[in-house]
Amino acid sequence: MAVILIIETSTEVCSVALTVDGVLIDLKESKEGQNHARLVTVFAEELLSRNNMKPDELSAVAVSKGPGSYTGLRIGVSTAKGICFARRIPLIAIGTLEAMTQHVILNRKYYKIPEDKPTLFCPMIDARRMEVFSMLYKEDGSVLKPISAEIIDETFLSKEIAENQVVFFGNGAEKCRQTLQSPNALFISDIDASAKFMCQLAWELYNKNKFEDVAYFEPFYLKDFVATVSKKNLPG
Repeated sequence: MAVILIIETSTEVCSVALTVDGVLIDLKESKEGQNHARLVTVFAEELLSRNNMKPDELSAVAVSKGPGSYTGLRIGVSTAKGICFARRIPLIAIGTLEAMTQHVILNRKYYKIPEDKPTLFCPMIDARRMEVFSMLYKEDGSVLKPISAEIIDETFLSKEIAENQVVFFGNGAEKCRQTLQSPNALFISDIDASAKFMCQLAWELYNKNKFEDVAYFEPFYLKDFVATVSKKNLPG
């Protein structure tokens, strides 16, 4: 039996989950923001306590590796590392956007995403102003466009939107709704980064022994980038 504690602090949501063999057992979340440092350890202790488990029973800790909030990621990763060091257990790192996307793809019918058109999936994490961290996935979960930081204007993914229905979700998607006006641009509300979306990925990585070096692992901040600017705004 593998008991994995999962920590997600890459956005304004502080989320901690407890899983056994990939199955979600319990979850504690707060969407208040700016309280990760105070809440994440408390949430972890509460989950173990109310499920009659001790820290020594943990098999591994999984943590969101980003992209996302610089401060939030540092808090989550530092907490995960501390537990792993103390208990001498492995550390698992999971991409924030990957976990969100897997959840949406697996629950396509629940979110009423039409199945009669070729579909792409675009998770978005709010950066600032009209900037987002995003990726683009195919229906089979493979990556079509890797992680990037983008300034959203009407040209964003224009070719892809013209040829496919593109599903946008995450806390950066709503602010793009008015800019990306097309019948092929579908928006799903209330999809936040959450530890509950990481359960299956954590279980798969655990079984493959794909662990991080606890001493040297760093989250993926995506802080050094050149944002994409619409060509039509450049001088001729």
